[in-house]
Amino acid sequence: MITVHHLENSRSQRVLWLLEELGLDYAVERYARDPKTLLAPPELRAVHPLGKSPVITDGDVVVAESGAIVEYLTDRCGGALVPAPSTPEHRRYTYWLHYAEGSAMPPLLLKLVFSRLAPGSPVLLRPMVKAIAGGVTQKFVDPQLRRHAAYWEDELAARPWFCGDSFCAADIQMSFPLEAFAARGTGAGPRITDWLARIHARPAYARALERGGPYAYA
Repeated sequence: MITVHHLENSRSQRVLWLLEELGLDYAVERYARDPKTLLAPPELRAVHPLGKSPVITDGDVVVAESGAIVEYLTDRCGGALVPAPSTPEHRRYTYWLHYAEGSAMPPLLLKLVFSRLAPGSPVLLRPMVKAIAGGVTQKFVDPQLRRHAAYWEDELAARPWFCGDSFCAADIQMSFPLEAFAARGTGAGPRITDWLARIHARPAYARALERGGPYAYA
């Protein structure tokens, strides 16, 4: 039996959604974030040395990292939700599968980190920290996010899904960056908004929310 070690309000929600799309049986082991640090609890280290989510277990097999989990689960289903090999769609699939974490998530994480620096700093230093964090966000992070968002808009203007005419596992992988971007009020365009509406309307997405519980990706 596949077990998803599911950290609340995290990227592991994508794994639940993928499992629902694939029709695989699975169990959910839930973990709550530390209310002060918002970090994963130490119990996750018993599953994987880094103590992070997403991570799944399948018997004696332990798989961590979103992209690796997507590949493991789609391979387990004979390549379901993966475009045919040696096609333009498959090349785009490989790209978006890795782009989601390698390129899209870093500026989003930076924005989150810088937004929390000032509130967590000593009172006397708070104005200076706020000014520095705000300057970095305005001059570096936000321009990067706008560039990525424009890229997504252009790609979704060329095709309905990230890899082509059909929904695939790379769209699941891309969901968290686009959801986080839109939730933080950074100016999602009409094609991003439409794409998000279409993934949220998928029955498997709704079933994953029921299994995973409340999901705040902001």
